[in-house]
Amino acid sequence: MAQEESPAAPDWRATGDRIDTLIAASGSGGAVARERSEELVRLVADFYGAGLERLLDLVHEQGRLDDDVLAALAGDDLVASVLLVHGLHPYGVETRVEQALESVRPYLGSHGGDVELLAVTDDGTVRLRLLGSCDGCPSSSVTLKLAVQGAVEAAAPEITSIEVETAADEDAGAAGPLVPVDSLFARLHADAAAGDDGASWEVVPELSGLESGAVIRVEVGRMPVVVCRVGADLLAFEDRCARCERPFEGATLTRRLGGGPGDAILRCAVCRAHYDVRRAGVCLDEDGVHLAPLPLLSDGATVSVSVPAAVAP
Repeated sequence: MAQEESPAAPDWRATGDRIDTLIAASGSGGAVARERSEELVRLVADFYGAGLERLLDLVHEQGRLDDDVLAALAGDDLVASVLLVHGLHPYGVETRVEQALESVRPYLGSHGGDVELLAVTDDGTVRLRLLGSCDGCPSSSVTLKLAVQGAVEAAAPEITSIEVETAADEDAGAAGPLVPVDSLFARLHADAAAGDDGASWEVVPELSGLESGAVIRVEVGRMPVVVCRVGADLLAFEDRCARCERPFEGATLTRRLGGGPGDAILRCAVCRAHYDVRRAGVCLDEDGVHLAPLPLLSDGATVSVSVPAAVAP
């Protein structure tokens, strides 16, 4: 289906960075000037936080703060981030981490693997277990980074570290490696520039405002890519039908007959093949046929897709 261009949204993350820069710059006026700047920001934040809390109370008192409204608030990146700052997010940290992991499970499944959330400790450590063929395979580092990036940066910024268990660790009775979040982010940023496991992360601005139910075809580096938005989830694949090998020009997202609200089937406009995008693009019409999924990261402000280094700019 055709997708209209959405007006550019304000770069609210850049606004946050600008606030930090201004506070740091105020230090040139001496310690007193910096303290006053920090107090001003703190008072303004507390003022709006109290207003947001009262707003939610009023909506609740009117009986309007139902599950659908809570899901809508949690699903909006900007609103959810503001609520997190003030401790008002409707979902607990475990729920948010599990939702983030769920968003990358289609990619994990394309490699025959999965990830399980074991626990979130009081000190902010997330304990995960890699399952299936992802455990120990070369792609496990990429799939883990995808899960961690989504959980920490987009869903639960209060998390401090990630502890990973594998089947070998469990057999040996040893804990998995502890991955400091700061170190992980440093590697992710380095990967975006230099590539990792033969891949390069490319920012795709066209994907930031994509609406649910939309299908868009974009060029990432030199690779044709098709991206679907299903609710809050973005799913990327190589732009090539696995059955007729034609691009997905004119392709649409539909719901399988009798399927649930999150069901999403991508239909090729040429050969009419149907692909379950939430199950890593498996074909519903022919066994053993599936699309080629691509890793995708979203931090709320930007969306990046990983493509083979050979086709990167």
